[in-house]
Amino acid sequence: MALAMPSQVGRQDERDQSTAPEIRDVNVKAPPRLEDFPYRQTDNVRFGDLDPNHHVNNATYATYFETSRVSLIRHPEFGLMPKGLSWVLAHLAIDFRAEVHWPGVVELGLAVSRIGRSSVSYEQVVFHNGVCAASAAAVTVLVDQVSRKPTALPDDVVKKFRPWMRREAAIA
Repeated sequence: MALAMPSQVGRQDERDQSTAPEIRDVNVKAPPRLEDFPYRQTDNVRFGDLDPNHHVNNATYATYFETSRVSLIRHPEFGLMPKGLSWVLAHLAIDFRAEVHWPGVVELGLAVSRIGRSSVSYEQVVFHNGVCAASAAAVTVLVDQVSRKPTALPDDVVKKFRPWMRREAAIA
């Protein structure tokens, strides 16, 4: 494999651009809007959430997302915690969009995006001063508390998750 000199790289790039087809990103999504998330709550930005850059540390966002998921799932009035079963986090992917600073309040939004056989998928957001600071995709799995094996979602739990779904969400 031959290495290109910097002067050759520039000329190669010009040739490639003149013959390359135009590329358009057709999958560009509009930024999330808090009102699109049916479950919402607020949380305080704590001084201890900051990193040496004086903005909220990236690891803190996982805690914000956990707060909204756990608050929804464990709220006694919602009935999403069947006896003898427990929810475990199987996946969490976070996209950071803007900085958050202290002091302040963040608004947390959650929507169920998919209900599977033994799992529930979520879309989540953190807003600060009207701006989406982070978004996440998360998956929780319902497991038996003794065997720790995934278990099918009871029909009544599926029904109780439906109010928290997005309009375009899927049920497996």
